[in-house]
Amino acid sequence: MALNVLVVDDSVTMVLSLKTTLTMGGLQVETANNGKAALEKLQSGFKPNLIITDVNMPIMGGMDLIRAVRALPGTRFVPILTLTTESETTKREEAKRAGATGWLVKPLSGNDLMAVVKKVLPGA
Repeated sequence: MALNVLVVDDSVTMVLSLKTTLTMGGLQVETANNGKAALEKLQSGFKPNLIITDVNMPIMGGMDLIRAVRALPGTRFVPILTLTTESETTKREEAKRAGATGWLVKPLSGNDLMAVVKKVLPGA
């Protein structure tokens, strides 16, 4: 059974790139273009094994999404990776307090992404 990843980013190019890399790595990928759309997928029953989210997005950003995911009973312990151009320590600390598992800075190679995914998602 393939593991499911939810990729949340408002950049169509980034979503396509991540989806291609993760799919080639044997993972099933669902996407959302903002935190609100991602939260709606989760509330309608989608159960990801991993969430990868951008931080800066319209409608609902990554930080609010992380807080909302951590409040949902079925997703409290799902690993969440932020993938963003932000590299400020204060933003990283905010994400950690919100419940993020890890912080990745764009651009990130496909090999580096898969290496991190394998660390947080055993069996990937």
